[in-house]
Amino acid sequence: MKRVNNGNIGKVLAAVKKNVEKYDEPVLERFHHKTHDPYWVLIPCILSLRAKDEATSVVSEELYRRAPTPEEVAKIPLKEMEKIVYKTGFYHVKAKNVINITKLILEKYKGKVPSSLDELLTIPGVGRKTANLVVTVAFNKPGICVDTHVHKICNRWGYVSTKNPDATELKLREILPLKYWMKINYWLVLFGQNICLSVSPLCSKCPVEKYCPKIGVTRSR
Repeated sequence: MKRVNNGNIGKVLAAVKKNVEKYDEPVLERFHHKTHDPYWVLIPCILSLRAKDEATSVVSEELYRRAPTPEEVAKIPLKEMEKIVYKTGFYHVKAKNVINITKLILEKYKGKVPSSLDELLTIPGVGRKTANLVVTVAFNKPGICVDTHVHKICNRWGYVSTKNPDATELKLREILPLKYWMKINYWLVLFGQNICLSVSPLCSKCPVEKYCPKIGVTRSR
């Protein structure tokens, strides 16, 4: 039976990595390379929750131009912040989170985003996906960022059998070789956006189709 396991995960991820090299890097990595500031990984990640990449990119750029430092972001009135982040959806909640998180970082951490996963998780509004992304992208430390793409694909492959992204992360921490932790999100986000789509994945163009049992797939191309 087809299935991705620890006997072939290296080959599978190598094939995925080669396949996604032609695509532009994900928004949050791109923004980090522009600013080299952990704060500008954290805030765009907050904005990206349940938002399209295009909206996250546009809004993050607008906010950065308007207020490039945490001190300046904290001074933005709530109503103005809501207008700035509107395109990412759930703008009432996100505007409050951006302002409150920024003020907390300024007051508790003297403007420096903490690099510890456990410490990041104590910040209201920061979940495991966001914390892991900050740890891996901004601080180059081991972590496993599991978003909808990583959760979907790992279950579709049969590599895990989990109910939600947090459960997927914890299972991957048990079975995924450490050398893949920091890059699996990068590769699978691009793979999920371009090949292993949520609805009607492009299985005919998939470089790892021979390993994939297509769990949960009802229609493909």
